[in-house]
Amino acid sequence: MIDPELAAKLDEIGAKADKAYRAAETVRKYLFWTGVVSIALIVLPLLGLAFAIPQFIGSYTTTLQGAGL
Repeated sequence: MIDPELAAKLDEIGAKADKAYRAAETVRKYLFWTGVVSIALIVLPLLGLAFAIPQFIGSYTTTLQGAGL
């Protein structure tokens, strides 16, 4: 059968692999949520500006035309 020393080493390696997997999953979750927050803070305001800027320009030019400039 398996030598007890070898079995202990295999258990130790298995525990370290499990610990490394949990750490990698934690990092993956952090990176995912960092991406979600980045999109929310950068892309969504840019989309809002895509609608707000034309409205602002339209009201600005209407004001200028009303003023006779």
